Amino acid sequence: MKYVLDTNAVSALMRSDERVIARLSEVDRADVAVPQPVLAEIAYGIERLRSSKRRAALEERFQLLRSELPRAPWTDDVSDEFGRIKARLEKLGRRVEDLGAAVAAHAVAHEATLITANVRHIIRIPNLAIEDWSRPLE
Repeated sequence: MKYVLDTNAVSALMRSDERVIARLSEVDRADVAVPQPVLAEIAYGIERLRSSKRRAALEERFQLLRSELPRAPWTDDVSDEFGRIKARLEKLGRRVEDLGAAVAAHAVAHEATLITANVRHIIRIPNLAIEDWSRPLE
């Protein structure tokens, strides 16, 4: 695994974001994985919506993505990285949401690059490689 998709990257795929889709098509699908916390955040977001055509369409796209994208396993190394990330940031007075730290821990533990559009917020996590596929290539 070379890339771990953050929640906003999966959301971009669900919205058919052309830039994110193009970048994903440039890499081997086996090199991309989604951590369970990302799936949990997407499921929560959909569950909060009232019953509608939009919700039904999102549920359908979510099921399709879940069937297509491999998972980044939550291992003991991920748990250890999660603990290190949370503790370091708290000591610096820079708290981060648990699910955000968990997603970043997957990338660090698996020595993968985190794909996120939330660069400004997540950049403070040490030892984390980041790419934003929603921005044009420079």
